Amino acid sequence: MSELARRPLFYGWVVLAVGFVVIGVAVGILLSLGVFLKPIQAAMQWSRAEISGVALFTWCSMGVGSFLWGMLYDRAGSRVVVGGGAVLLGLGLVASSQVTALWQLYAALGGLVGLAIGAFTAPLTSAATAWFSTNRGLAVALIAAGTGIGTFILAPLSRLLITAYDWRTAMLALAALVWLTMLTLVWLLRDPPEASRAPGRSGAGLLEPDLSLAEIGRTPQFWVLAATHFVCCVAHSGPIFHMVAHASDQGVGQIAAATVFGVSGLMSMVGRLIAGTAADRIGAKPTLVAMLALQAPAILLYALAHDLAVFYAISVIFGVAYGGVMPLYALLAREFFGQRAMGGAYGAIYMLQAIAMGLGAFAGGWFHDLLGDYAWFFSAAAAVGVTAVLLALALRAPVRQVQPA
Repeated sequence: MSELARRPLFYGWVVLAVGFVVIGVAVGILLSLGVFLKPIQAAMQWSRAEISGVALFTWCSMGVGSFLWGMLYDRAGSRVVVGGGAVLLGLGLVASSQVTALWQLYAALGGLVGLAIGAFTAPLTSAATAWFSTNRGLAVALIAAGTGIGTFILAPLSRLLITAYDWRTAMLALAALVWLTMLTLVWLLRDPPEASRAPGRSGAGLLEPDLSLAEIGRTPQFWVLAATHFVCCVAHSGPIFHMVAHASDQGVGQIAAATVFGVSGLMSMVGRLIAGTAADRIGAKPTLVAMLALQAPAILLYALAHDLAVFYAISVIFGVAYGGVMPLYALLAREFFGQRAMGGAYGAIYMLQAIAMGLGAFAGGWFHDLLGDYAWFFSAAAAVGVTAVLLALALRAPVRQVQPA
């Protein structure tokens, strides 16, 4: 038997695989909610701004959940957090399928679903950074890549279910999918041995940071990183949430419009893998600046799109860009602050970006109701994207302690 065959499987790869599927289902459902926008509007006679307000509340709840679940992860581990989030997410989708008033949609979809989805990305990304000391960029990119596959599958699937049945039945089907996949896979999750979570070397003579959550909150690096993530997500969340509605407004068929969104999700997976690999080679900051510089013009191009072929082309570029930036913030947080309070620290950063995602989605609906189309909105979002580039350029790593000889 060869040496490779005798070598035991590194369990971090199992954790990555579970995280890939769980994040794919959870965030794929979240990002596919844009597919429900026009069907809910047609059935319930609510305005796009009112429904987009639900998206804002969902993202805000997710942000608060990310911080709370992240702190719980630091204490109780990934299995407790993911299991609790899975139960709550399924209940939120079931409740959303039964609403008859707008406030009920805010409570079920905005409150329960948003809070539940916060249990997955920040804690599972923190788990990935704990399991891997080398190729950490690739590990975080792989676990985040589930978002792309999830969106690519669930956006068209949601549209097919809505077409074949209705939006309420589609919500129930998504709830069944959540419980079937997540409550099965959660038992495979493990946290790394405590020794691997302790601070270690990072380069010759340098010690990795080992900051508490309170210490992290007092560093300027935390706030610059959080502000960059916030502005970045304000820029790209509106195009993500309103892409299907915008393509449909331009005469693209409903299924084709959902497929355009699915393509952007699939390419976001490619972007994550490219960015994660590049971060391991050239560093997370220069990779982040490059991806943000690609994202801003890609957003602007949506204002010029009118036919299906152009929408597909732009979705490829935009998907690579917005997908590529997402794993880099976790890598920078781990690099700047260490693993001890990674769940809480990245959860706090993720809380601010989730609020930003909600603001961008709401702004798209508000602009559309005010002006009748999305052209000015995409132009404004592109300008916000340029601001994110400037903030990323200002990122500086904290000074690390030098190990005495």
